[in-house]
Amino acid sequence: MSQTSTQGYPCLVQADWLSAHLLDPRLRIFDCTAYLHPAEGDADAPYRVESGFAAYQRGHIPGAGFLDLKAELSDLSTGLRFMRPLLPQFVRAMSRHGVGPETRVVLYSRDRPMWATRIWWMLRAFGFDNATVLDGGWNQWLLQKHSVSTADCTYPAATFVPQPRPELFADKQAVLEAINDDRILLINALNPSYHLGNAPSRYGRPGRIPSSINLYAGESIDPKTHTFVSLLEAKKMFDAIGAPDADRIFVYCGSGISATINLFMMHRLGYNNIALYDGSMNEWAPDESLPIEIG
Repeated sequence: MSQTSTQGYPCLVQADWLSAHLLDPRLRIFDCTAYLHPAEGDADAPYRVESGFAAYQRGHIPGAGFLDLKAELSDLSTGLRFMRPLLPQFVRAMSRHGVGPETRVVLYSRDRPMWATRIWWMLRAFGFDNATVLDGGWNQWLLQKHSVSTADCTYPAATFVPQPRPELFADKQAVLEAINDDRILLINALNPSYHLGNAPSRYGRPGRIPSSINLYAGESIDPKTHTFVSLLEAKKMFDAIGAPDADRIFVYCGSGISATINLFMMHRLGYNNIALYDGSMNEWAPDESLPIEIG
């Protein structure tokens, strides 16, 4: 097992550890995968979302259930992709999937950890700290030749007990005010070409939120192993952009997904002044009343 979080709960586990604990009745394992595909034709959307459920059915970690981020853990009424659900929706979903006070949750996804870290962040925001992310996800599980199942799995229903932490999310107004506040650091987790506005934007106007610093979420992932970089390496990256000096840190990306990789790493480093701008460029870029910066 790797480093523990500031609350004392392990927030990152290895495949060998999980393999040895598959029969723990308190464990709730979930595949969180989704896929993003180019939007079709003239579709008014930055991308087409595909659930990872079909991939889950072809093979998953034994005993694992599946969490559909778009269909059951997003607020579909906002018109924006992947916005966090309201409290009753989240409570119903987690209770239905068997997540309660006595359980421990392990989250994983395929190819990219951002789907797992997104649900991990939401669990924290709704007050559930006993959740961990599988280092390297499905890719490491296969690489280490652990057993695979094709059986659909569900857990007995439980009672999810929320203790909301609204401070873990930031809205558009808070981000707008942060632009001219030297005490708040804005971090853009998109890759540098999107940050600079050199690549065609999938969200509307190209560019970034003014005053934001770029720290691409992919820098926290080893591209060969799909595992997270060491905490020492992560610390150097966040130190380099001045994160330790900020009173408050807001992180954003395209739709509030990959930004949670940065938040996950900062949490492991002990930061407790961090929040996700949930709307991210999905909300910001199309709004002509909001400032944007290129170059």
